[in-house]
Amino acid sequence: MPTYDYQCDKCGDRFEQFQKMTDELLKSCPKCGGTVQRLIGSGGGIIFKGSGFYATDYKKKSPPASGDSCPGSKEGGCKGCPKKKDSA
Repeated sequence: MPTYDYQCDKCGDRFEQFQKMTDELLKSCPKCGGTVQRLIGSGGGIIFKGSGFYATDYKKKSPPASGDSCPGSKEGGCKGCPKKKDSA
């Protein structure tokens, strides 16, 4: 549900009202009872929370390159590398 901004014509008070889009507009000020006008606002923006949206949630992971691209390949392989040489 969106938040709408209103301003009273009588006392000048500005306030926000959390209401459904289908609700009727407010007609009176909660402080003085004067008539109110709904203000045109920017509305709410989309907020992405977390470590990342595209990069961590939907981006396809590229397959590991073959050859000596493994950073530990010169030292006998890295942890979890299928090319890792056994030291035993």
